[in-house]
Amino acid sequence: MIKAILIDDEKSAIQSLSWEIENFCEDVKIIESFTDPLDAISAINYLKPDCVFLDIEMPEMDGFQLLNSLKYRDFDLIITTAFDNYAIKAFRESAIDYLLKPIDSDDLVQAVEKIKKNKNQNGLGTELKKVLTDLVPQQGYNKIGLPLVGKTKYVAPNDIYYCKSDGNYCEIFFVDGSVEMLTKKIKEIEEIISNKYFFRVHNSYLVNINYIKEFVKTEGQYLVLENGTSIPVSRSKKNDLLKLLDN
Repeated sequence: MIKAILIDDEKSAIQSLSWEIENFCEDVKIIESFTDPLDAISAINYLKPDCVFLDIEMPEMDGFQLLNSLKYRDFDLIITTAFDNYAIKAFRESAIDYLLKPIDSDDLVQAVEKIKKNKNQNGLGTELKKVLTDLVPQQGYNKIGLPLVGKTKYVAPNDIYYCKSDGNYCEIFFVDGSVEMLTKKIKEIEEIISNKYFFRVHNSYLVNINYIKEFVKTEGQYLVLENGTSIPVSRSKKNDLLKLLDN
């Protein structure tokens, strides 16, 4: 029997997932569920589950921050999310699975089967440790302090789609659709948000590579981001960008 903990800031999402598990996954026993990430951290460290279903997008503490806060990590992980972006796709390259909301019962059963296979062959938590080391390094998810007028806004790197220069100003475009104007040049912003996931693709653009969907090499060459935004790529930046994306 697989002992599971469910974590999601939305109670309705937990209720829905619980119903799916109880009706389609007889090998899974839900031992606890949480809407508060801090409570979940304590429970995971104490109860030592076999599997955790984790919502990545949570307001107080995102899923990656929660993972990096754990002392006990010897469990298998299933990400639950409404966002199908580059960072989440990386999990599919490993033995860890992810479920897009609304969760499909067939996808859930397939993910649980993968966990059962891991348990028999690789031992629990093997791929989780790899993700925390390679795909989601702790430093990469530290908050970034953006100096706005009269305040500093702290955001996670993956809250930002891209930055656009406007002379001595810089616009920051966020995943939630909001935009902030900073009274700094893009070079200064590049230094502030220095991170392995950001790349200066053009004199006027700094892009979060997690959200790159396509690289169009015709018509002047440009990127298409997950939200449909087109970003020009300088010829001098093309080779370095391709090397980065291929690694």
